[in-house]
Amino acid sequence: MEVSKTKSSFYRRLYVAWLIDSQTASSVPALTEVTGMPRRTAQDTIAALADLDIVCEFEQQDGARNHAGRYQIHSWGPVDKAWIGQHLAQIKQVLGYP
Repeated sequence: MEVSKTKSSFYRRLYVAWLIDSQTASSVPALTEVTGMPRRTAQDTIAALADLDIVCEFEQQDGARNHAGRYQIHSWGPVDKAWIGQHLAQIKQVLGYP
């Protein structure tokens, strides 16, 4: 099944937001470990969440240096978080993620 770049990009953003929100992977290294995506792709995907009106911000760990901390979703905007959870297997299959 051939998946368009638009659909795979959209699903990747939804999946990354879900991983961050569920605290399964709330940092770039954790995202690369869970998904196998390259570091730059993870960084670009986090930055692109704003295009969907998903508010995701990095929260620096108190007293830490070198950008130690985690990302957190503050608002899902128009996206239905429950739909992502219900379709997680399909999203992962389309993206080819474990």
